[in-house]
Amino acid sequence: MQRTESPLIELAILLAALAGFVDALAFTSLGGFFASFMSGNSTRLGVGLGSGSSYDAAIAASLVMSFVAGVILSSVIGRARPHRQQPVVMAAVTLLLTLAAIVATLMPGPVVLLLLAAAMGTENGVFQRDGEVTIGLTYMTGSLVKMGQKLAGALMGDADRFGWLRYLALWLGFVSGVVIGAESQFRWGWNALWLAPLFAAVLTLLLASMTRPRGRPDLTLVR
Repeated sequence: MQRTESPLIELAILLAALAGFVDALAFTSLGGFFASFMSGNSTRLGVGLGSGSSYDAAIAASLVMSFVAGVILSSVIGRARPHRQQPVVMAAVTLLLTLAAIVATLMPGPVVLLLLAAAMGTENGVFQRDGEVTIGLTYMTGSLVKMGQKLAGALMGDADRFGWLRYLALWLGFVSGVVIGAESQFRWGWNALWLAPLFAAVLTLLLASMTRPRGRPDLTLVR
């Protein structure tokens, strides 16, 4: 995140808010499972296995696998379209969120959650370099750890005194999305999910604009 340009960091905060929004809808609508927080789903998997709740264990395991499938999809896109990776990956996220909204309208249930998990796994591939994720958009534990490390460094006199603010902003973006998602679900139920692909489409267009290759300058002499 330290090597990411400022406009893209601001966009990363918006993407984190999208992840929080989707996670809140999933959690409040489908029995406390998560679309982006795989540590939580892993805990649900373990508790389900330990308590003999095979249904909960199966849902949690399916969500983890769906999330990983989304990560794989974003990695494949990154290799196939290295120069337009970010907008193309985000377009895939938008498509998955649109499919989830359609299914939620017709038959709400676990399939919606699987599509949301796949979308969130894919979203994590928006910011990657050499096949490695540079900004984790859907899991905040890493951001909080980095924030604590940077804050400790600032307190001990490191030159980078305000690097921790970027990680705080990312966390606040996610939490803000959760608040909006919970409120939207309370007001509109599954219809609120349509806001996710609309917002994702806007972010896709922004990424496409910000990462568009610049043409060569016209060096023709005017006579």
